Amino acid sequence: MSFQNIKLPDIVIADLYRQSLIQYDGEITETPPAVVETNIITAPPPVEKKPVEPKAPEPVKQPEIISPKVQGPEPVKQPEIIQPKAQAPVSKAPVPYKTLGNNKRQIAIVVNFPNEVFLPETDLQFLTKMISACKLNMADVAIVNHASVQVAIEPLKQQLQPKYVLLFGVEPGAIQLPISFPAFKEQAYAGCTYLFTPPLNELNQENEQAKVLKRKLWDCLKKIFL
Repeated sequence: MSFQNIKLPDIVIADLYRQSLIQYDGEITETPPAVVETNIITAPPPVEKKPVEPKAPEPVKQPEIISPKVQGPEPVKQPEIIQPKAQAPVSKAPVPYKTLGNNKRQIAIVVNFPNEVFLPETDLQFLTKMISACKLNMADVAIVNHASVQVAIEPLKQQLQPKYVLLFGVEPGAIQLPISFPAFKEQAYAGCTYLFTPPLNELNQENEQAKVLKRKLWDCLKKIFL
C-alpha cells in the first residue's frame, strides 16, 4: 500500500492543522503563515556633536580692600588741675622752750636731767652760788632742760637771743652746733660765747676730783663775766 494514497478523515486533518488550515469551498488548502508584525526598535541615527567651544573663564573678582580709616591722633586730655585747698599759713616761729629765769643778761644755761622739769634742788643751789660769785642771779639767766625737750641751737637763738651759752653735761653736737670744742674752753662762734663742762651733779661733789673740776669752771666764768 502506498502512503501517498492514504486519505485521512476530515476531522483528523482538521485537528492536525487547526492553526494553519482553513476550509474554503469544500477544499482544504494550506495557508501561508501569518506574518507577525514586530516592532523593530532601531537606534536613532547618531547625532552629530558640534564641538563645544570653551567658555572664557569668568574674571576672578578681587576681594574688596577696605582701607582703614585714617584717624588723627586722639586729643590729649589735659590733666585736671586740682586747686590746692587753702591752708592756714605755717607759722615759722619755733616752739618755745620752757625756761627757768628771766634772761635779762641773755645767758642761756642748758642742763640735762631726765625726770626733772629743770634740775634737782641741790644742783640748782650749787648753780646759784656759782653765778652769784660772778655777780649774777636767776633773773639774769634762762635755764633749759635738754632732757625734757631736745634743744637745737637755732630755735634757742631765735627764742632767747643769747650772748652766752653754758652747756652742763650737753656736748656741742647735741644742740646741732656745727663746731666742736673741749670742756672748760670758752669758744666764740657766730656772735655768741659757748662753754662746755661736765654735768652739774658731777661738779657738786665733795671730793678731790670735783674740787679740780669746780676750780676749772670758776676760772672760765671769771674770764667770761668778770
